[in-house]
Amino acid sequence: MKKSTLLATAILAGAVAQPAVAQESNPDYFNGFYVGGALSVESIEDGKDEGLAFDTDQDGEFNDVVRTITGADAFSPGLCNGQPNAGPATPTCSDDDQELGYSIKVGIDRRLGDMFVAGLVLEGAKSNAVDYTTGFSTTPASYTIAREIDYSGALRARVGISPGDGRGLIYATGGAVYGKIDHDFTTTNTANSFTPANGNEWLWGAQYGAGAELYLTDSISLNVEYLRTHFEKDDYIVTVGAGTAPPTNPFLLDSGSTDLRSTGRQLEVNSFRAGLNFRF
Repeated sequence: MKKSTLLATAILAGAVAQPAVAQESNPDYFNGFYVGGALSVESIEDGKDEGLAFDTDQDGEFNDVVRTITGADAFSPGLCNGQPNAGPATPTCSDDDQELGYSIKVGIDRRLGDMFVAGLVLEGAKSNAVDYTTGFSTTPASYTIAREIDYSGALRARVGISPGDGRGLIYATGGAVYGKIDHDFTTTNTANSFTPANGNEWLWGAQYGAGAELYLTDSISLNVEYLRTHFEKDDYIVTVGAGTAPPTNPFLLDSGSTDLRSTGRQLEVNSFRAGLNFRF
């Protein structure tokens, strides 16, 4: 999908770059308000070492090892940045979910001279891509944190060049995004209790990318673009309590409970979008 999106961008770029001998830009192109919508392929950018982190002594630092009563690492089967492939006795993971998303937007462009265009766009989007982080214990059991951007709103600037007859535009874009991050926790451990905190968070982030746009008619344009969305400081935590587990349970040995979270506190999503804009 990434290759096809880049190819589409290159095709549009070629159309934009076609020379127009002795022809001036039409000032009506990219010079006014527009509304639009797009479909997108959404994917999560994973860190290679993403896994679970633990705070067994409740000091607020997630740098502890969950140990059994013999001192062994209770999570020695391993950690991974995905969802379990099979049962907890098989510590392997599959990739995160790559899904389709959609967005709607309203914007304004202003032509600056014959070739340059600057504008602002306000956009709302729905992303269905899911990031998974899993740990496997010696019980055996699996523990998985899932997170996704539910809805987001972004305000971006964009600047670009529109040569030739002005029907095409190649641009860069960037700005701020505010998004609702949904979390979920699943485990095959039926003994301990699990209490999540900060399950649904609204976070500020940054969004940037590039794209191309081409007028199909005097009022409809085709738009393809790549966007990268970056959020920081994911504060989702799951507190593991006693439940029906005995005092010798590894989660309870140090302080009577353990907090766990994903080591990947940042969340980065790649979006490859294609859509139409309706211009006024």
